[in-house]
Amino acid sequence: MKYDVANRRIWLNGEILNVNDAKINVLSPTSQFGLNVFEGIPCYWNEDKKQLFAFRLDDHYKRLVKSAKLLQIACKYTKEEMKKALIDIVQANEYYENISVRQTLFVDGFGSWGSEEPVGMFVAPIPKGRMSKEYNKKGLNACVTSWRRISDVNLSPRIKCGANYINSRMGQREALRNGYDTCIFLNEFGKVSEGPGSCFFMVKDGYLITPQLTDSVLESITRDSIIRIAKEILGLNVVERSIDRTELYVCDEAFLCGSAMEITPVISVDKYVVGKGDAGKITDKLHKLYLEIATGKENKFTGWAEPIY
Repeated sequence: MKYDVANRRIWLNGEILNVNDAKINVLSPTSQFGLNVFEGIPCYWNEDKKQLFAFRLDDHYKRLVKSAKLLQIACKYTKEEMKKALIDIVQANEYYENISVRQTLFVDGFGSWGSEEPVGMFVAPIPKGRMSKEYNKKGLNACVTSWRRISDVNLSPRIKCGANYINSRMGQREALRNGYDTCIFLNEFGKVSEGPGSCFFMVKDGYLITPQLTDSVLESITRDSIIRIAKEILGLNVVERSIDRTELYVCDEAFLCGSAMEITPVISVDKYVVGKGDAGKITDKLHKLYLEIATGKENKFTGWAEPIY
């Protein structure tokens, strides 16, 4: 990379700036109320091909546009403009390693929480190794948090917006306070939902099981990728259904997944050891295949790995 992390370049409203020079109005709705929608886009370096690949880029932009629509943010950027901004800023930083790119549409100006414009955009890449600790662990000791996951009747988890992550924060802070790495949320009906910013899977009797999208779950691109990889490459039986809390304690394998987390094994839940207390065989196979596809080494899913250079 061309710049150290503290002085990396980001794209803000059409300009490429030192991150320390990128400014927004402190009274803006995004600053005061979290009025923004965003994507975390993973990009993977292939050393053999000397190429950086963005993972499922078009699908990330489709979801970003949907989030803006649901939150009624007046998005003025086309998908082509969003893509160009990402490519320009990654190339400006000269990244030749695995990175994560935060691309955010935000409401600026002097409006209120009810405002829909003016809308700005920033694009901020960072090396994966410099992200939060929970995204770099090899196994997670989780608890079921006492906080419930938001639902479609209050603040829809279908919208990937900044404000929604306060719900995740409450559970994550409780987990850390009590000595765990992370947490698992239940929904309003007491069924398993997801982790903080990550989706949940478990393996039970040879079946790969994950909560339904209607169980207060983000429409995750990583979740969809894993389901398709499991079905179309590994030939696994994948079941989308509601999951009871006690199933977490007796499952054979479990993992959380997301753009930042990739696929990270859950090795215990509420101090019940999951399986043998390490990454199970299916979890390991899925993770390896996911990385092979994301780095452009496996061509089963054409178009998932988009070259940056």
